[in-house]
Amino acid sequence: MAIKNSNITESAYIHNFNAGPSILPREVIDKASEAILNFNNSGLSILEIGHRTPLFESVMEEARSLVRELMDLDEDHEVLFLHGGATTQFMQVPMNLLNEKDTAAYADTGVWSTKAIKEARLFGNAEIVCSSKESSFNFIPKDFAVPSDSKYFHITTNNTIYGTQWQKIPETSVPLIADMSSDIFSRKLNFNSFALIYAGAQKNMGAAGVNLLVVNKNILGKVNRAIPSIMDYRNHIKEKSMLNTPPVFAVFVSLLTLRWIKENGGVDSFEKRNTQKAELLYSAIDKSNLFNATTVKEDRSKMNVCFVMDDKEMEKKFLEFATENNIYGIKGHRLVGGFRASLYNALPYSSVEYLVEKMEEFEES
Repeated sequence: MAIKNSNITESAYIHNFNAGPSILPREVIDKASEAILNFNNSGLSILEIGHRTPLFESVMEEARSLVRELMDLDEDHEVLFLHGGATTQFMQVPMNLLNEKDTAAYADTGVWSTKAIKEARLFGNAEIVCSSKESSFNFIPKDFAVPSDSKYFHITTNNTIYGTQWQKIPETSVPLIADMSSDIFSRKLNFNSFALIYAGAQKNMGAAGVNLLVVNKNILGKVNRAIPSIMDYRNHIKEKSMLNTPPVFAVFVSLLTLRWIKENGGVDSFEKRNTQKAELLYSAIDKSNLFNATTVKEDRSKMNVCFVMDDKEMEKKFLEFATENNIYGIKGHRLVGGFRASLYNALPYSSVEYLVEKMEEFEES
């Protein structure tokens, strides 16, 4: 939702295209703010309640239950809310699943997958079975084979920096692992087909500080190394995400966001909305004589639209123009430059319309 900024005129709003931490639904922010002062009429702030009290236990249980419902998970899959964000999972996944002499397969489609590969090699062998690195990660590889003896195959479903997305999830005979940090709950998938899914909350399902993990419990307990207690998924499953003090406020904001997703039609509904937003912006870019999309058309992300101008000085002028017009967060990642408009669930269609209007206005000026 467009967020009112106290530093600008009363009638002006910021259109927040930030890649993360990113826009939240306004009603989620309002309810979270109320809970900071008085959570569930307890007289206590959400920031000061005990995590093992019924007050918070109900939050955790409802959040986990809503994930199950929105993803339509089967009984083999467990839902956890963990510390550390998705980056911690780069090493926690292979720590739990990969023996020293085992090999895991990885798709290298951007910065985050590259980092995941690096961490996996601390625990076993990580084989890159496909990569788009030579083309500056501007497409998703399609012609590759996953060795049948791989312990798992890891993909990053959406690449925030380069603006690519797996439009078709690959089928494989080995367990499929996915980093869904930037497109979780944005589209309908067969989530049960994944052996493990992890996602930082700060893009589509809440505030920074908590990580969602969905894991098929049948893949656990098969490594021969000693796993530190706090890093062993089985311990977190046993304790229902309460092995240690969870990030209470971040979990609560995720709960509010999950409620909001359900109340607004669920994942199906947001897939349609996100498709409409992406089509509008990509259409404007394709018609433009000033802006150019950076990724292969069939692999374009519906979450992170990346584009550039041929003239870098003109890019600076457009960024200034965008700021003057209350458009926030469209500067591209420092590794690639240009622009990046993130179209997460909470971003309204009207903000995309506004961005397109201002792009056209700039081009005509």
